[in-house]
Amino acid sequence: MQKRILLLILFLANTLLFAQKPDSQSLLDEGKHLYHLEKASWYATDIFLADYPQLKDSLNGYLSYQTEDGNVNTIFYNLSGSGKILARYEFASTSYQDPVSVDINHFQPTDQEKDLIALREDALNQIKTNPDRFFTYYKNASFNLDPVITPTERKVYVLTGPQVDGVVLIGNDYLLTYNNKNELTAKAKLHNSLIHLPCKAEKTDKPLVSTMHSHVVTDCITPTDICTLLLYKDFVEWTEHTVISKEYVSILDIKNEKLTILTRQDWDKMGSDKK
Repeated sequence: MQKRILLLILFLANTLLFAQKPDSQSLLDEGKHLYHLEKASWYATDIFLADYPQLKDSLNGYLSYQTEDGNVNTIFYNLSGSGKILARYEFASTSYQDPVSVDINHFQPTDQEKDLIALREDALNQIKTNPDRFFTYYKNASFNLDPVITPTERKVYVLTGPQVDGVVLIGNDYLLTYNNKNELTAKAKLHNSLIHLPCKAEKTDKPLVSTMHSHVVTDCITPTDICTLLLYKDFVEWTEHTVISKEYVSILDIKNEKLTILTRQDWDKMGSDKK
């Protein structure tokens, strides 16, 4: 009898655990982390190509990572020989217009940078070879790779960015997971398709207030969604984006960088109460 009661308690505990609403703050933090990496890469690339065009032919790749003090470093690297860092830019996370420091002494990468480069290069090779056609290519779009290393995991987020103006691309993003030897252990699609969101309404007298898309693969907004939406917040006229799935509804306040997650039941109830 006692054994059956114990099993019942364990079952109820597991049920409650899996019934808990997703952690909106963790999702937002991960998305904002990616956002800062991507934004640093945006600005650093423009600065690097403008100031050192003679190094373009020596460039193999670039990546950004957060430092212990909260700043963001962007490095541009060359893989020939033992590998060299062509340039390193350090940005304060509050501003990316001007780097805090610039180092262009062709120095060796740190151990952390070596691991990040290894992750990015493997992910890039996975995309280029694409033997199982896991990755999908779209016209007027390109992949952006963000390797991330924490004390507990190593991964690379792959986002799709537009090569034309006036549109925000959501989807066609992936998560590659690695072990501590930088070996690929898993890969997952975060969306089933690529979604085009207009930056502005076609009619100027009816501006867009919000946008939305639905999720089939995941229950909530993804860190890649959050990253992309925050990257383009200064280029769109809408200030809110909603992601709807079978179980949950995620509402991102782009202007104030706040995320709210509701159950689909509560969301539907709110809609019916307005009628």
